[in-house]
Amino acid sequence: MKAITVTDPENPRSLELVDAPTPVLREGEVLVKIHATGVNRADLVQAEGNYPPPKGESEIIGLECTGEIVDAGGTDRKVGDEVACLLAGGGYAEYVAVPEGQLMRIPDGLSLIETAAVIEVATTVWSNLGMLAGVGEGDRVLIHGGSGGIGSFAIQLCKALGAEVAVTAGSAEKLEYCKELGADILINYKEQDFIDELKGSCDVILDVIGGPYLEDNIKSLATDGKLIVIAVQGGPKGELSLGRMMPRRLSVHATTLRARPWAMKADICRSTEEHVWPLIEDGSIKHQLTKTFPLADAAAAHDHLDSGTSTGKVVLVVD
Repeated sequence: MKAITVTDPENPRSLELVDAPTPVLREGEVLVKIHATGVNRADLVQAEGNYPPPKGESEIIGLECTGEIVDAGGTDRKVGDEVACLLAGGGYAEYVAVPEGQLMRIPDGLSLIETAAVIEVATTVWSNLGMLAGVGEGDRVLIHGGSGGIGSFAIQLCKALGAEVAVTAGSAEKLEYCKELGADILINYKEQDFIDELKGSCDVILDVIGGPYLEDNIKSLATDGKLIVIAVQGGPKGELSLGRMMPRRLSVHATTLRARPWAMKADICRSTEEHVWPLIEDGSIKHQLTKTFPLADAAAAHDHLDSGTSTGKVVLVVD
């Protein structure tokens, strides 16, 4: 098969389409012929050599895809079925082996390309804001990086659940985009300190920055508030005052989706299908696919995502 590989470890944009072995199925896996694969910021970090896949998983970049089952292995799946796939790796290729539990149906009304823009963000956002935090009616949720793939999905999910949404973003244009998605409180982090706007008022915070925001995130939480950190784009270290947290019963959760066991990811996929797919199908949540690239142009896709001007999701189309 053809797959994207980093040909120069010193150059994260040396993403070239090369010949690679077609995956060999393990027990419980199916082989999927990929039609489209989502591009995530984690892919850029892996291309830099800083986010290796879990042990035993594909070294090929790519955390989500859609396609057609071409070998059902020993499972009860049917050859020819179109599926959405949550991956630990392997999406930037023509074929990928996927644990059966990480297959989801294509939501009604969405194409394979559009679905490739929602798999990873839906499972990430739902597992954290729905399953972990239990966001519901009347909660105030702060979403950092509101205009990105995760943020744009999280805004819509929280509004569908009845929450009030505050976001941070780095430009007026990005904040306007967040407003169109339903965000209530708009904070330009280049001009405002979010702590000044939100101190002591947030029930849940979804953070992708990490260390530099840790102290102000804690100060922004309301009593019994939850801080959920899913990325550390600003670095992993920060100051944490337990004395500030204990009287207000605050909690900090640091989570990743990629490294979880198959069974746990299967549970997340089932819960996402049950609770999130209907919101997509009734229009409460709309995919935010903003740009597509051919698989061979993966480097250009990474440039676009890293430009600071992109919003929503980018997808690679496999021909």
